[in-house]
Amino acid sequence: MAKQEQNCEGSSVVSDLINFLNASPTAFHAVDEAKKRLQNAGYEPVSEREDWKLEAGKKYFFTRNYSTIVAFAIGKKYVAGNGFHIVGAHTDSPCLKLKPVSKVAKGGYLEVGVQTYGGGLWHTWFDRDLTIAGRVIVREEKDGSVSYSHKLVRIEEPIMRIPTLAIHLDRDVRDAFKVNTQSHLLPVLATSIKAELNKVVAENGQANSDAQTHGKKSNERNTSNNSKHHSLLLQLLADQLGCEPEHISDFELQACDTQPSIVAGATKEFIFSGRLDNLCMTFCSLKALIESSESNLEDETGVRLVALFDHEEVGSDSAQGAGSPAMLNTLSRITNSFTADSKLLEKAIQRSFLVSADMAHALHPNYMEKHEDNHQPKLHGGLVIKHNANQRYATNAVTSLIFREIARNHNLPVQDFVVRNDMACGSTIGPILASGVGIRTVDVGAPQLSMHSIREMCAVDDVNYSYEHFKAFFQEFSHLDEKIKVDA
Repeated sequence: MAKQEQNCEGSSVVSDLINFLNASPTAFHAVDEAKKRLQNAGYEPVSEREDWKLEAGKKYFFTRNYSTIVAFAIGKKYVAGNGFHIVGAHTDSPCLKLKPVSKVAKGGYLEVGVQTYGGGLWHTWFDRDLTIAGRVIVREEKDGSVSYSHKLVRIEEPIMRIPTLAIHLDRDVRDAFKVNTQSHLLPVLATSIKAELNKVVAENGQANSDAQTHGKKSNERNTSNNSKHHSLLLQLLADQLGCEPEHISDFELQACDTQPSIVAGATKEFIFSGRLDNLCMTFCSLKALIESSESNLEDETGVRLVALFDHEEVGSDSAQGAGSPAMLNTLSRITNSFTADSKLLEKAIQRSFLVSADMAHALHPNYMEKHEDNHQPKLHGGLVIKHNANQRYATNAVTSLIFREIARNHNLPVQDFVVRNDMACGSTIGPILASGVGIRTVDVGAPQLSMHSIREMCAVDDVNYSYEHFKAFFQEFSHLDEKIKVDA
């Protein structure tokens, strides 16, 4: 009976992840979805522009650039100088982002200029049904006053495609499919003839006379946006936002796959989805924080915190990336809300612990030689602890021990990963935060295949293991840390 209840809970976690993934085509949408879940769980918003008045036993969150979000639950027994128990992940994934001037017309086609973001497997973006999502800055006028608002947008139906070249025109493609990211990755939006005849296409595919009239009026206005972006694209965005095209001041948009995330495989053991790296870890850490802090903050002496950063895929060097002062600022402001003694922050950091959670490379059955013989993470094998002697990962013996002990106490499997000596090693936010803040860190992640593809895969079991592991970490770290003695 207990096993049946556990399976039911696991199924609920996976179903919740699928909903999270499908609601999060971009980092902005992921933050928006996280914000909704936090507010539903009683977390109060605070602003980095204002003073914070925090109380022990309460829960808070803030966003930065609306692409990074930090949430924390303060233990009822917390006093300034006590530690922070942190899981850090990232909200961004490799993608194609629209250029500031996206208007491209060639050979009778309207194309959309894009730039590559991160180290994507760009060949996987060909022949996919694509759409656009992101955020738009809308100019609003009311009572003679002008203001600008940030609005999220997502066009649900496929509107673009990057077609491959017919094999008859490139017989060598079977030997090597080489992508020129400047010339070959432009999505086709429409043909110029159809775009001229139908300025706007209604949802059912028929010409909409009212929309045509709007489109014609919009085209007659000599706006700067019309010279930078196709008027057809601007009208599609305006229709979604309920505004006029000329009110769109600027945007940050990206191409997105329209195929939804699903539980799949012959025995329903896999998840097929885009953006598993790293929305899977984002979701598991967020859900673990929310669930662990629902009712048992009474005996908590520390602060449980989740930090979900943007721009990890491009190095984290931004105002909202892990390389910014965001983490240190957060720890400082929380500590200073309870004391005027600035020295207590240094003590708090030495009592703190960070789990850097980023997806890991599962063993690929067709490329087994790519893994070191004794370090071959498997799907269904639980979270992977990542090691690198050159500090591309921040794990050491002490931080690894802490994470293993939590797993042992809850019968959760764990695995180890070391990259081969003759291969380059990737990195995470772990070393950035460990060196920038001075916090003990372990690098972990759920194993997956097809990393950085437009369509990735991981195992259902590992989603459940990750959630349970992070939840146990939040609940038990304070007690476990008291038993570990390293520095005198």
